[in-house]
Formats: sequence, C-alpha cells, structure tokens
Amino acid sequence: MTESICYVNGQYLPVKEAFISVQDLAVLRGYGVFDFLRTYHGRPFKLREHLLRLERSAQHIELKLPQSLDAIEQVVCETLQRNTLPEANIRVVVTGGVSADGITPPAETGLIVLVTPVKHYPAEFYDHGVKVITVETERYIPGAKTINYIPAILAMNKAKAAGAVEALYVNRHGHILEGTTTNFYLVQGNQIITPVDEILPGVTRSVLLEVAQSLFDVVERPITFADLADAEEAFISASNKEIMPVHHVDDQQIGSGTRGPKTKLIMEHFREVTWGSQA
Repeated sequence: MTESICYVNGQYLPVKEAFISVQDLAVLRGYGVFDFLRTYHGRPFKLREHLLRLERSAQHIELKLPQSLDAIEQVVCETLQRNTLPEANIRVVVTGGVSADGITPPAETGLIVLVTPVKHYPAEFYDHGVKVITVETERYIPGAKTINYIPAILAMNKAKAAGAVEALYVNRHGHILEGTTTNFYLVQGNQIITPVDEILPGVTRSVLLEVAQSLFDVVERPITFADLADAEEAFISASNKEIMPVHHVDDQQIGSGTRGPKTKLIMEHFREVTWGSQA
C-alpha cells in the first residue's frame, strides 16, 4: 500500500516523516482546532463550509489561522491529489504554534492536512441500526471543534464497554445534546427533532436538515429522556458515518427497535445529494 502523503507547515511528505515541534501549543496545552470531511466521487464534499467552520472554531478560542481560507483550500486539494485514494477522509488541523514560554500563543500558527481512506461501517449498522449510550458531559465551548477530545475519548471508552457505537452528551438540565462526533435526531410523527443549543453545528447536519425540510417538519429544540419513550425513530449523523439509524439509547428501545421508514427515506435523499445520479 502506498504511504499516505500529508501536509505539515509548508511541506508535503509521507506521514511517517511528518513531525511537529514539541514546543507547539497543540502538544503542550492542547491548543488547536480541526475540521473533518470526506470526498464523494473523489471530490471534497462541502469543503468551503467545513473551512468556514474551522475559521469559526479558531475565532472561538482566539486562534489565528496560518493562511487564508483560499490558501488552505488549495493545500487541501493539493494534498488530496498527492494521494491515490478513490474516496478519502480529510482532516485539517490548525495548531497553536511554537511557543517560547510554553503558554503564550506565537504570531505563527501551524497547519496540518491528513488524508486517509474512508472507513466503511458494517451494512447492518445502516440496515438495522446501532446502540448508543448517554454520558453526563458538557463540552467546553461547544461551538468550537477543538483538539481537546479527552471527554470524547472517555465517553467512547464507556460506549465500547456497553457495546455501543457512540456516546451522547447530556447536560446538567438532562438535555441530550450531541454525540462525541455526531449530531442526534428523533422522529415523532411528522417531526424531525434535533437539539440546536450547546452543540457543534455539523455540516452534515445542515445538509440533512435541508433534505428533511422538504419531507417533514423540522423542529430544533432540547431533547429529554422523556422524548425517547415517545420517539418512533432515531438516528445520528456525521461526515464519516453519514446517517446511521439508532435502535437503542442506553437500555431504551426506540420505536420498533430497528431502522424506521422515515429514517430510510432521509438516508435515500441524503445519498442523492452526496452521490448524485450515480447513487
């Protein structure tokens, strides 16, 4: 297998040869942001939208982007071209940069672009659904996609131990917010219900809701545990998972305990948007 080529601070080089300084604030303080997307037909899907979110994430934590969005977009496309993958995941990371005293952000920040093969989940995850669990966790600055994933890692350890594929964050008010890397939705009657506050605005989420609005009533409001009992269907979404049905949240069965017809319909329409006529 050909080794993946990445971009690190001005250089395109094999991943095994790529390094950043031990004085980078990403290493010393976990100071940095990132965004993640994938390709369809070999082309980055919603690249500009993901880079705009990257910019917003950086603004939230007062981190300066190392280059303009146009320049970063060119780097992403060049990195993708230097790899020979039919479909790829793309991760764009902005690091805090090399700090003289180990805490003060420098004038120059870092940029990393990684390209990896798309991961394919088992077909049954999409045909039947998956289990997710809930954890009492609130993200710090939820509007920023930062590199601090300690809460997510701990939550996913719990999920794996419970035989689940994702963990949903629950805030102090008992509201179910989002997953470690996903957004969350319920189906009640003709309504698609999804949280809107205290979440990271997903790019896949925005595409999904645009699709859903032509089919159902979209309601953005808090989701409680009581809502789970009334839900007919549930699903999660993310760039890497696309739309994945949910049959259990903790020990609560959702609806009939398998993928529902409305989730299936949204999945089909979403596939038309991403893959087009070649779906």
